[in-house]
Amino acid sequence: MDTATPAVTVALHDGASVIASSGQVDARRHGELLLPAVDRVLAEARVKLDAVTGVVVGVGPGPYTGLRVGLVTAATFGSALSVPVHGLCTLDGLAYAAGQGGLEGPFAVATDARRKEVYWARYEDARTRTGDPAVDRPADIAAELAGLPVVGAGAVLYPEAFPDARGPEHVAAGALAALAAERLAAGQELLEPQPLYLRRPDAQVPKNYKVVTPK
Repeated sequence: MDTATPAVTVALHDGASVIASSGQVDARRHGELLLPAVDRVLAEARVKLDAVTGVVVGVGPGPYTGLRVGLVTAATFGSALSVPVHGLCTLDGLAYAAGQGGLEGPFAVATDARRKEVYWARYEDARTRTGDPAVDRPADIAAELAGLPVVGAGAVLYPEAFPDARGPEHVAAGALAALAAERLAAGQELLEPQPLYLRRPDAQVPKNYKVVTPK
């Protein structure tokens, strides 16, 4: 599952292929849409929740509010089912999906970080990220990424900085699950299911906050 972008996406993978998936784009309703999506996917696959042997969750980067919905839900399932919970960079899932769609490297991935910024990373190919994810204004990285295709909604939003925008715009849990299964089968360690925020949340306690206590 992944809620790091406006897409609320869930998939069920049997170790070889995706057997059911669901995706809805709604940046304001992650909490409302995620669990019904899990139910739909399980119903479509005719599988009960207790048959799940592991959970993969996108760790971002992404905005604080949406990202934590997926991470908390994944942790809850992991605890309730006593199964491992694996983290995977959301940008890696987008890169993998782009590769499955025929895009060859090198290229970059950019998602909407709001505040007129993008979360982004460069890739040598669909499976190989060449640096850590970052958050920047599109104009500040346009020269660095000049000549490269850029995958994701961040590229679509800022065509003046990223003229060669490519799909998919949003991550799909099916691609995330397939990449995780591939890496686990190869004996690679995945990330801890901890959020990759890259910056502080929008909501903060005001400065000089006055605490009022009863007399």
